[in-house]
Amino acid sequence: MNKQPASRPHDAAVVELLKADPEFANEYLAAALEEAGQPGGQAALLAALRHVAEAQGMAAVAERAGIPRESLYRALSPKGNPTIKTLLAVLGAAGLHLAVMRQDSAHA
Repeated sequence: MNKQPASRPHDAAVVELLKADPEFANEYLAAALEEAGQPGGQAALLAALRHVAEAQGMAAVAERAGIPRESLYRALSPKGNPTIKTLLAVLGAAGLHLAVMRQDSAHA
């Protein structure tokens, strides 16, 4: 039996925010990526990618990324484990790219 996640209203609210303000995706994914090394951070990053893709339309993102829609849903599902190729394709399809910055000593 598939139980609906308790965070669904939150997920829907985030997707609506991203639809209303596409520029918010930059900050949202940057914050999720920054926390990816923390406990639960990888799941949060995956959820953030899913929210951005949902806001832009999964079918449209899948097409722009060159990934079958079903594969994109599977990769971005809560139990998904996307490859770096999929991650980069999804970011590119969403009009974003991955950037790397040196950690300052306050975070080390």
